[in-house]
Amino acid sequence: MTATNDVAMTRRGVLASAGAGASAAALGSAPAPAQTSAPKTFLLVHGAWHGGWCWRRVADLLQKRGHKVFTPTFTGVGERSHLMSKDIVLDTHITDIVNVIKWEDLNNVCLVVHSYGGWPGSGAIEQVLDRISSIVWLDAFKPENGQRGFDFASEFSRKALLTAVEKGEPGRPAPKAEAFHVNEKDRAWVDSKLTAQPNGVALQPIKLTGAREKVARKTYIRAPNYPQPAFDQAFAECKADKSWRTFETTAAGHDVMVDAPDWLAEVLVEVS
Repeated sequence: MTATNDVAMTRRGVLASAGAGASAAALGSAPAPAQTSAPKTFLLVHGAWHGGWCWRRVADLLQKRGHKVFTPTFTGVGERSHLMSKDIVLDTHITDIVNVIKWEDLNNVCLVVHSYGGWPGSGAIEQVLDRISSIVWLDAFKPENGQRGFDFASEFSRKALLTAVEKGEPGRPAPKAEAFHVNEKDRAWVDSKLTAQPNGVALQPIKLTGAREKVARKTYIRAPNYPQPAFDQAFAECKADKSWRTFETTAAGHDVMVDAPDWLAEVLVEVS
């Protein structure tokens, strides 16, 4: 089932009625608040140039409903940007995720990854599959074994990385929030938080054995207002796979957690 992007729509329980592989679009089609359920554990993973800060609105909404939420920041970005180094590779960020799960003794985790987060997220599942009960790929890369982030990066990201490498710099500068189609009201705030992205994470091939596909509950959310062929392909693959549920929203840019936190929080509770 596909709902149109009509914010005037009455709030229908499209998510509750959507079967595996179904697609619901737009803010107007978010489900009514779910009835009280057992608290869940969410691990929200950010994308390139961002940090755990981008999840604050969604985290607050989930915590108010009694859920446990973790929003780690990768080594070298955000409040950990002082750790930027040429030594940071994809394995570094995979370990960032794995260590939160291990040191916080997390189980039955709903792992939510955004954009670049799909790379280290996929790698982390290889190590802690038994701790993860559901995953949500939010406008995120869905890599296969042996692939590199650089080979799927957007044009502006590829150019920035090559330029940074030529200059001997450990990271490439962030684009403006406008490039992510962030709503105008929040662009200045997002711009003030974005930091350089380590180059090494996009150059190391990922090692996967298929653990991601073994997770019982899998969801892919696409925000098509942000052009990225790799996301379109991942969304199409998931939509054709009955083991995945799929959703779309055209009422938000790439940073759905910034543009549509209420809608996203509802979806996460529904699919986790």
